Amino acid sequence: MAKSKLVKVNEKIAEKVVGGYKKIEDGVVGGYKKIEDGVVGGFTKMTDAFVDQFLTKDGETVEEAKERLDKENKERMMNK
Repeated sequence: MAKSKLVKVNEKIAEKVVGGYKKIEDGVVGGYKKIEDGVVGGFTKMTDAFVDQFLTKDGETVEEAKERLDKENKERMMNK
């Protein structure tokens, strides 16, 4: 009987420890994802502005310019 009480108490402690760890893990991962999204979004805005300002041709969108540049870069790499 005493052993079963000990097992039950151990299980309750384990559940609380695992629950606490899960909360911490979710907070850390959520925080990382927010930071990552902010950094990637900022970098994308910066590159889009640069491409728009310096690399687009007349009437070309930023997306079209990026595709053209990627294609030109691949062609250059194949010719090496």
